[in-house]
Amino acid sequence: MAWNKLFAEMNWVAALGGMMAPFAMAAAHADAVVKIGFASPLSGPQAHYGKDNENAAKMAVDDVNAKGLVVGGQKIKFELVSEDDQADPRIGTQAAQRLVDAGVKAVIGHFNSGVSIPASRIYSDAGIPQLSVATNPAYTQQGYKTTFRLVGSDSQIGGALGQFAVKTMKAKSIVAIDDRTAYGQGIADEFVKAVAANGGKVTRREFTTDKATDFTAILTSLKAVNPDVVFYGGADAQAAPMVKQMKRLGLKAKLMGGDMLNTPTFIQLAGADAAGHYSAVAGGVLAARPAGKEFERRYKDRFHQDVVLLGPQFYDGVMLVAAAMKQAGSVEPAKYLPKLAAIRYSGVTADFAFAPNGNLLKAPVTLSTVKNNAWAVETVVR
Repeated sequence: MAWNKLFAEMNWVAALGGMMAPFAMAAAHADAVVKIGFASPLSGPQAHYGKDNENAAKMAVDDVNAKGLVVGGQKIKFELVSEDDQADPRIGTQAAQRLVDAGVKAVIGHFNSGVSIPASRIYSDAGIPQLSVATNPAYTQQGYKTTFRLVGSDSQIGGALGQFAVKTMKAKSIVAIDDRTAYGQGIADEFVKAVAANGGKVTRREFTTDKATDFTAILTSLKAVNPDVVFYGGADAQAAPMVKQMKRLGLKAKLMGGDMLNTPTFIQLAGADAAGHYSAVAGGVLAARPAGKEFERRYKDRFHQDVVLLGPQFYDGVMLVAAAMKQAGSVEPAKYLPKLAAIRYSGVTADFAFAPNGNLLKAPVTLSTVKNNAWAVETVVR
């Protein structure tokens, strides 16, 4: 009886093994999950930028997974791991460390220069590539091999605006205000330098914060110099009340600013007072790119809103990582990082190639003004 029972048990185990074989084969051929980090402000006054970035990154992850990415003979599935950095350097570095601890193989982010710069050291120490839209020149001046800039820098944006103010607008009286963030101060510094380089002069330099909404005291003090141009280094949430207060105080100056002004939110908040003011974006005209118009259509169909600002660059960031991994035959940062540094890739927003410091080569800058309740392109500078 004992032998009969033993044989019965052996037969049952064999049968079970046969039943489990298909599941074992399926497991062996299952997609390998690769975590891709994402970071931007997803709450607070800059959340509209962050959600735009996250929407586009999600689109890219879904597109990669739908097409089927094979790296080194293994089918790969991307998984987006999102962090809300609240546009705050302290919270941003904590978010960066969480992404590293989560085992991400790349990070697409952050959005703000003031967050991207301190976070970049954490990613560099971990050997994880970071693809950011940070525009402050310091981002790529630290010597980290893991930092890549997906847009032009403040020197290009501020340079284009400074030249436009002096040469095209023929502005004689120019003042600059910034919000003291790495982005705001950095782009204002570059604007001031460009004005001087083109034969002009910034007669006053004023400062505020990225939380302020009342600029009456600063603007009242500027009435004495009767400026033709007021440059503002900061975000749309501050620029909109600024132009409304300029109008109320009788200042006829044109406001100029960087890419964070170039949003539907600026126009919505400023209303009729938005008309005639200027911004410059580190990038070309999306609709002019071969895949740009289609991206805009797909984005609007999926999220029921227009692209806010730099979401398309976050889409391209994910795609660049996928392309570099495929070329390297590995998802490990140490192995695909050299391929990313040497990549040539035609994206939604640009033809990507990076300088040795991680700057985007041949980065265009688009200058726009508000006409008929929308941003209208004035010129593209390369």
